[in-house]
Amino acid sequence: MAPSGASAVARAEHFIWLTARVLEQRRFAFHFLGGGPDAVEAALTAYEGDDGGFGFALEPDLRGPVSQPLHTAHALRVLDEIGHCRDRRVERVCRYLTAVSTPDGALPALHPSLRGYPAAPWIPVVDDPPSDLLATGPVVGLLHGNEVWHAWLFRATDFCWAAVDALGKGARTHPYEVKAALAFLDGAPDRARAEAAAERLGRAVREQRLAVLDPERADDHPVPEGYAPGEHHFPHDFARTPASLARSWFTDAELARSLDFLADAQEPDGGWPVLWRAWAPGTLLECRPMVTIDALLTLRAYGRPL
Repeated sequence: MAPSGASAVARAEHFIWLTARVLEQRRFAFHFLGGGPDAVEAALTAYEGDDGGFGFALEPDLRGPVSQPLHTAHALRVLDEIGHCRDRRVERVCRYLTAVSTPDGALPALHPSLRGYPAAPWIPVVDDPPSDLLATGPVVGLLHGNEVWHAWLFRATDFCWAAVDALGKGARTHPYEVKAALAFLDGAPDRARAEAAAERLGRAVREQRLAVLDPERADDHPVPEGYAPGEHHFPHDFARTPASLARSWFTDAELARSLDFLADAQEPDGGWPVLWRAWAPGTLLECRPMVTIDALLTLRAYGRPL
């Protein structure tokens, strides 16, 4: 149990030291305790494979040692948050992305090399996986946002634009697909096109009720098929920072309610809950510190006291 009466960040710190992997301990120290970026990168190196990708359950829902696009996307997010997303390591990552891309130059959700290792049951392993926006969009957006230029980006960027342009045009989308599109649009170099696409996507989010605008009435909102009971998404899940293109999708009052809800969701042990399906005890334990750090960063980005 976290110390009663302590600040949100102090209670979260207790939770992190109690439960987190070394990587999340180092990330927490970097963001909230004045720790240095090199310690974070050193912890991240333990997950790096010989092929330039990342594995070893860096993304907890995928187990085993083999490199995977989703692990590598996670690694790039960590490098981005510590300002190390432009060095030689990123060049190696791009070579790995090239090697595992689909014929149209984008990334699959899972590379077939994961076969035989444990993984979340909602992510099937297939021999010839299709391109996937959820895997490709965040990677392309981050690399563009850090002004990384590599031959792999050309076709992958074209794929992302085509996938984003297809969203919200008749067929239903879902929150994770929207978040992947946003990750791409927030970093895409063609800002005018990105802003126009985000405006259209924001209308679809509201029309399809993908964001719970009043947390007190969350039970009235539909949960997409395959999601866990109560796996809702709120304005703060889309607009993680005021700089995100998704910020304009919500009124000040809607976002304030969402941030109040996020702040109140901190549990007695100091951590935040995981809302998606837990399929193994270890994955839930590993995910909660990640979710906790994300919650604190979002609250701080909007100036909420911690």
